[in-house]
Amino acid sequence: MTTQVMVQSLLGGTLIGLSAALLLLGRGQIAGISGIVGNLARGQQGAGAWRVLFVVGMFASPLLYVLVAGTGVPGALALPLPLILLAGALVGFGTRQASGCTSGHGVCGLGNFSARSLVAVMLFMGSAAATVFVVRHVVGA
Repeated sequence: MTTQVMVQSLLGGTLIGLSAALLLLGRGQIAGISGIVGNLARGQQGAGAWRVLFVVGMFASPLLYVLVAGTGVPGALALPLPLILLAGALVGFGTRQASGCTSGHGVCGLGNFSARSLVAVMLFMGSAAATVFVVRHVVGA
Protein backbone atom coordinates (compact mmCIF):
# COMPACT_ATOMS: atom_id res chain seq x y z
CA MET A 1 0.00 0.00 0.00
CA THR A 2 1.43 3.35 -1.02
CA THR A 3 1.61 6.43 1.16
CA GLN A 4 -0.83 8.19 -1.17
CA VAL A 5 -3.42 5.44 -0.72
CA MET A 6 -2.96 5.51 3.05
CA VAL A 7 -3.42 9.29 3.17
CA GLN A 8 -6.50 9.13 0.94
CA SER A 9 -7.96 6.35 3.09
CA LEU A 10 -7.29 8.28 6.29
CA LEU A 11 -8.83 11.45 4.88
CA GLY A 12 -11.84 9.56 3.52
CA GLY A 13 -12.47 7.79 6.81
CA THR A 14 -12.09 11.06 8.70
CA LEU A 15 -14.62 12.76 6.43
CA ILE A 16 -17.09 9.89 6.85
CA GLY A 17 -16.76 9.99 10.64
CA LEU A 18 -16.99 13.79 10.74
CA SER A 19 -20.07 13.87 8.53
CA ALA A 20 -21.77 11.15 10.62
CA ALA A 21 -20.97 13.07 13.82
CA LEU A 22 -22.20 16.38 12.36
CA LEU A 23 -25.45 14.79 11.19
CA LEU A 24 -26.03 13.23 14.61
CA LEU A 25 -25.14 16.39 16.54
CA GLY A 26 -26.80 18.83 14.15
CA ARG A 27 -30.01 16.97 13.22
CA GLY A 28 -30.15 14.06 15.63
CA GLN A 29 -30.12 11.69 12.64
CA ILE A 30 -28.09 8.53 12.08
CA ALA A 31 -26.07 8.53 8.84
CA GLY A 32 -27.43 5.16 7.75
CA ILE A 33 -27.57 5.28 3.98
CA SER A 34 -30.21 2.55 3.61
CA GLY A 35 -32.50 4.47 5.96
CA ILE A 36 -31.86 7.78 4.24
CA VAL A 37 -32.49 6.37 0.76
CA GLY A 38 -35.41 4.24 1.99
CA ASN A 39 -37.17 7.24 3.51
CA LEU A 40 -36.69 9.17 0.28
CA ALA A 41 -37.97 6.30 -1.86
CA ARG A 42 -41.06 5.87 0.32
CA GLY A 43 -41.73 9.61 0.26
CA GLN A 44 -41.88 9.51 4.04
CA GLN A 45 -43.40 12.58 5.62
CA GLY A 46 -40.75 15.06 6.67
CA ALA A 47 -38.01 13.43 4.59
CA GLY A 48 -36.37 16.81 4.27
CA ALA A 49 -34.05 18.34 1.74
CA TRP A 50 -31.03 17.17 3.72
CA ARG A 51 -31.68 13.59 2.59
CA VAL A 52 -31.75 14.65 -1.05
CA LEU A 53 -28.52 16.62 -0.57
CA PHE A 54 -26.91 13.64 1.21
CA VAL A 55 -27.68 11.29 -1.70
CA VAL A 56 -26.63 13.87 -4.32
CA GLY A 57 -23.36 14.28 -2.41
CA MET A 58 -22.72 10.52 -2.51
CA PHE A 59 -23.03 10.51 -6.28
CA ALA A 60 -21.23 13.81 -6.81
CA SER A 61 -18.19 13.05 -4.66
CA PRO A 62 -16.52 10.56 -7.05
CA LEU A 63 -17.14 12.97 -9.93
CA LEU A 64 -15.58 15.79 -7.92
CA TYR A 65 -12.63 13.53 -7.10
CA VAL A 66 -12.05 12.82 -10.79
CA LEU A 67 -12.18 16.54 -11.60
CA VAL A 68 -9.78 17.52 -8.80
CA ALA A 69 -7.36 14.57 -9.03
CA GLY A 70 -7.47 14.28 -12.81
CA THR A 71 -7.52 10.48 -12.55
CA GLY A 72 -10.06 7.76 -12.00
CA VAL A 73 -11.22 6.80 -8.53
CA PRO A 74 -8.70 4.35 -7.01
CA GLY A 75 -10.11 0.86 -6.68
CA ALA A 76 -13.10 1.53 -8.93
CA LEU A 77 -14.19 -1.52 -10.85
CA ALA A 78 -15.64 -1.57 -14.35
CA LEU A 79 -18.43 -4.10 -14.09
CA PRO A 80 -21.39 -4.94 -16.34
CA LEU A 81 -24.62 -3.11 -15.44
CA PRO A 82 -26.62 -6.32 -14.74
CA LEU A 83 -24.01 -7.38 -12.17
CA ILE A 84 -24.11 -3.95 -10.52
CA LEU A 85 -27.93 -4.08 -10.36
CA LEU A 86 -27.84 -7.61 -8.89
CA ALA A 87 -25.28 -6.52 -6.30
CA GLY A 88 -27.41 -3.50 -5.41
CA ALA A 89 -30.51 -5.68 -5.00
CA LEU A 90 -28.62 -8.11 -2.75
CA VAL A 91 -27.28 -5.24 -0.63
CA GLY A 92 -30.80 -3.80 -0.35
CA PHE A 93 -32.14 -7.19 0.74
CA GLY A 94 -29.35 -7.54 3.29
CA THR A 95 -29.93 -4.10 4.77
CA ARG A 96 -33.62 -4.91 5.26
CA GLN A 97 -32.70 -8.18 7.01
CA ALA A 98 -30.14 -6.45 9.25
CA SER A 99 -32.32 -3.41 9.94
CA GLY A 100 -29.57 -1.17 8.66
CA CYS A 101 -26.49 -0.96 6.52
CA THR A 102 -22.75 -0.85 7.02
CA SER A 103 -22.79 2.92 7.47
CA GLY A 104 -25.59 2.86 10.04
CA HIS A 105 -24.28 -0.13 11.98
CA GLY A 106 -20.55 0.09 11.22
CA VAL A 107 -19.94 3.81 11.52
CA CYS A 108 -22.73 5.04 13.76
CA GLY A 109 -23.78 1.93 15.68
CA LEU A 110 -20.28 0.88 16.68
CA GLY A 111 -19.52 4.49 17.60
CA ASN A 112 -22.50 4.33 20.00
CA PHE A 113 -21.32 0.98 21.44
CA SER A 114 -24.42 -0.85 20.13
CA ALA A 115 -24.20 -4.61 20.73
CA ARG A 116 -26.74 -5.16 17.91
CA SER A 117 -24.53 -3.21 15.54
CA LEU A 118 -21.47 -5.20 16.59
CA VAL A 119 -23.26 -8.46 15.70
CA ALA A 120 -24.48 -6.96 12.40
CA VAL A 121 -20.97 -5.78 11.46
CA MET A 122 -19.46 -9.19 12.29
CA LEU A 123 -22.07 -10.80 10.02
CA PHE A 124 -21.44 -8.22 7.23
CA MET A 125 -17.71 -8.74 7.37
CA GLY A 126 -17.96 -12.52 7.62
CA SER A 127 -20.27 -12.60 4.59
CA ALA A 128 -17.94 -10.29 2.69
CA ALA A 129 -14.90 -12.45 3.46
CA ALA A 130 -16.76 -15.62 2.43
CA THR A 131 -17.92 -13.96 -0.80
CA VAL A 132 -14.41 -12.84 -1.71
CA PHE A 133 -13.07 -16.32 -1.00
CA VAL A 134 -15.72 -18.00 -3.16
CA VAL A 135 -15.36 -15.53 -6.03
CA ARG A 136 -11.57 -15.66 -6.08
CA HIS A 137 -10.84 -19.26 -5.17
CA VAL A 138 -13.91 -21.28 -6.14
CA VAL A 139 -15.28 -19.38 -9.14
CA GLY A 140 -11.85 -18.10 -10.14
CA ALA A 141 -12.86 -14.57 -11.09
